[in-house]
Amino acid sequence: MQNPAGLYDLITDLAEVPTGLPLVAALTGFADAGGAVSQLSEYLLDTLEHTSVAEFNNDELLDYRARRPTIYFDQDHIADYTPSSLGLYLAHDEIGQQFLLLTGYEPDFQWERFTAAVLEFIDRLQVRSTTWVHAIPMPVPHTRPISVTLSGNRADLIESMSIWKPRTQAPANALHLVEYRLQEVGHPVVGFVLLIPHYLADTEFPIAAVTALESVSAATGLIFPTDSLRESGREFLAKIDDQVANNPELAKLVATLEERHDSYLQDNPLRSPLTDIDGELPSADAIAAELQNFLAMRRDDDGPAI
Repeated sequence: MQNPAGLYDLITDLAEVPTGLPLVAALTGFADAGGAVSQLSEYLLDTLEHTSVAEFNNDELLDYRARRPTIYFDQDHIADYTPSSLGLYLAHDEIGQQFLLLTGYEPDFQWERFTAAVLEFIDRLQVRSTTWVHAIPMPVPHTRPISVTLSGNRADLIESMSIWKPRTQAPANALHLVEYRLQEVGHPVVGFVLLIPHYLADTEFPIAAVTALESVSAATGLIFPTDSLRESGREFLAKIDDQVANNPELAKLVATLEERHDSYLQDNPLRSPLTDIDGELPSADAIAAELQNFLAMRRDDDGPAI
């Protein structure tokens, strides 16, 4: 195998990147139901402070004909060209905690070499844990909280949060291979699979992005702003509910899915210590508020924080 370092250009000297941080990975490509991963990636890059650490080489990893870049044609000439991107970033969450973010397109080629490159970053930067997210369509209703299935070696999270534990074969994506190799070396890794209503799989479902953020928070302790996504999610669900109310066939479908969903959960109870009485994860905003209260109490008890 060729040197993995040939797949990317370093933008920041790794000596300047803090060690011991968590890594969050979200690659767009295969089976991004509800646009969960694309929304998550865009939201993090748009809302959080971040700097580029490394940029991967499109000519090595990307099939341009399968995922064509965008050009802007201005009357009689090409005025702009927007290439696809895949990079590693150093980011800060809402309260300033640092983490590494691997995001962009899923490589079309050289998966083993790409995986080796990711593992080299993890080793050189002494990454504390790796968390990644993807989403698949499932026959579940939009009227229930989005459930997740987990993979990896974080037994505590899998036991408390994984709603569905199948034995099955499934098409892999590049981060499956990364997870598999990380398990081989004993690195803490967990993958969250969001189970998205199949009839919303081809839309941008904002609640899917909220659930992705909450899942990452549960695995890493990072805090993300979600107010705007939640508001978009409420508006989206209101429109869906209106369509269901005016379509008897769709209403019957949703009712059937609700019955099956509730029956499954009744037979397979899963009460996570991370969830509230209704079985939902606390919002990132609620976690942030609790953390701020805790820090305020510490200052009151111990004097000014250093």
